[in-house]
Amino acid sequence: MAQTLHTNAQNARRDGAYGAEHIQVLKDLEAVRKRPGMYIGGTGLDGLMHLIWEVVDNAIDEALAGFCTEIEVVVHPDLRITVRDNGRGIPVEVHPQEGIPTLELVMTKLHAGGKFDHKTYKVSGGLHGVGVSVVNALSEELVAEVKRDGRLYRQVFRRGRKVTELEVVGPAEGTGTAITFKPDPEIFGEIKYDFNRLSRRLRELAYLNPGLRIRLDNRVTGLKYDFCFEGGLVEFVKFLNEGKESLHEPIYFRGALGEDGAVQIELALQYTADYDENVFAFANNIHTKEGGTHLTGFRSALTRVLNEYGREKKILTKDVENLDGKDVREGLTAILSVKLPDPQFEGQTKTKLGNPDIQEKTFNFVREQLALYLNKNPNVARVILEKAIQAAQARLAAKKARQLVRRKGLLQSTSLPGKLADCSERDPAKCELFIVEGDSAGGSAKQGRDRRFQAILPLRGKVLNVEKATLSKLLDNKELNSIITALGTGIREEFDITKLRYHKIILLADADVDGAHIRTLLLTFFFRNFRPLIERGHLYIAQAPLYQAKKGREIYYLYSDEELAEFRAQHDGKFELKRYKGLGEMNPQELWETTLNPENRVLKQVTIEDALEAEELFTVLMGSEVGPRREFIMENAGLTTNLDI
Repeated sequence: MAQTLHTNAQNARRDGAYGAEHIQVLKDLEAVRKRPGMYIGGTGLDGLMHLIWEVVDNAIDEALAGFCTEIEVVVHPDLRITVRDNGRGIPVEVHPQEGIPTLELVMTKLHAGGKFDHKTYKVSGGLHGVGVSVVNALSEELVAEVKRDGRLYRQVFRRGRKVTELEVVGPAEGTGTAITFKPDPEIFGEIKYDFNRLSRRLRELAYLNPGLRIRLDNRVTGLKYDFCFEGGLVEFVKFLNEGKESLHEPIYFRGALGEDGAVQIELALQYTADYDENVFAFANNIHTKEGGTHLTGFRSALTRVLNEYGREKKILTKDVENLDGKDVREGLTAILSVKLPDPQFEGQTKTKLGNPDIQEKTFNFVREQLALYLNKNPNVARVILEKAIQAAQARLAAKKARQLVRRKGLLQSTSLPGKLADCSERDPAKCELFIVEGDSAGGSAKQGRDRRFQAILPLRGKVLNVEKATLSKLLDNKELNSIITALGTGIREEFDITKLRYHKIILLADADVDGAHIRTLLLTFFFRNFRPLIERGHLYIAQAPLYQAKKGREIYYLYSDEELAEFRAQHDGKFELKRYKGLGEMNPQELWETTLNPENRVLKQVTIEDALEAEELFTVLMGSEVGPRREFIMENAGLTTNLDI
């Protein structure tokens, strides 16, 4: 029997199965280079930015510990990044257990850090001790410089391995750490940073750490920033509400909880005349995009306090006897920041806080402080309650209208917009809706589509900029109303994902500046009114070709100037070239082959990596304030490679 098993094992290995000899042990940082996505989420733009965040977060942790007052980030012309702080400096003495300099240990070993106890860092954004060592592993070169004990220490690494021994290169005043690294092209391909995201994140960190000075010297764009906000979260809320009609001055609370005050909670909030809710939560300076226990505690307390105050002061009436969570958060901008030992994040990307005790602590703190504030400031309290009551009245009126519509049976296909060419398939998971710029392009799309599962909704001209418009104007706009009706989900607080009629909503516009503007207007509309559609991956952008090249009987479609240049290099001799000025110039067959056919088309899925960043960006680009938009254009002008004029 044993012999049979042994023979079968040998045969299995010969047949492609695996045995003990196939098990690899990746030492030190080899695992990071082998599977970088496990540590930084991917090797695209987000992964590149993640490298910067890891090093910056280490400097921020020094600030949280009370030893760092200044951080500088430099983007060099060759795309190296330097992060410099005036903290204590990474220790350089020989580690008692490992027998190598501590700096080398931190740079070359996973899970080697000072954040596992509460002595070196009582509060930290670091969780797994893998940050800077991962950056080292994924860098073509990394230079670590440390100022300690009156000396400047230096050590060089390449792709995670040391190149030089730790050496003293001269005297130094003060203390601190400087990490200079260049991401490895073998891992990331072309190195291209999101400079706008970089400056926004550093500004955000300066708001979250009042008095901390963070400088950005971008030697690629030539722009320099100096962020320092003594007002902290209050200034943050004011910044987010620039260009909006504020109903009162920001409200601010801060407290240290627990027997030793280890948990710190900060909250700044302000209501505006807007309809959108902009509440952002942070834990140890990390933006918890998916919220968590701290956000749940805050929301519950806000709803409870406003209901209790409204009943006590008899502001709530029979018309509106109870406010729900969406009512009290309409028009609210709030920043909640908690700092705590042992944060329980979900994974290395830290998108959600899971500490159970923080929910109760946050709830009790906000409930107590907000109740005191409202009683001391009755005028502000009434403004906030009236805003919430108006939201509740609108919600209840909308509910009655929906019930009336259902009773009359008007939610049939006959209520769909007349311009919509619907598909025959009735399973939403198999259906696609193309929102097409222009009637002529819409006509070609209707003829070229697969009628079984592809629906076409043409739009006429540029749609309304909802960032500058009231809700009533939005609802009066015929083009936007057509989209709302076609999707079937309702909008904002009435949104119901179960009623979505198409699981792929695809924006199809011309490949020029006007087309890009229309896409931006539509993206603003979807972000403000159908955000769950984006979060669940239902929204896409179709990429139409810029050129058609003919060589003999062969036809080639080219989607960018770069593809055209590559085509020219690969096809010597004469060929016919046609540039599409718009979708309307394409006949139905061409549109099917290039843009509609699932086997050939190029679709880009629209995602929201950071709702706070998206919120700020839409306000900057589509809002009424000119200054921030000018700054954004200057910062990103150098990244423009193809501008259709």
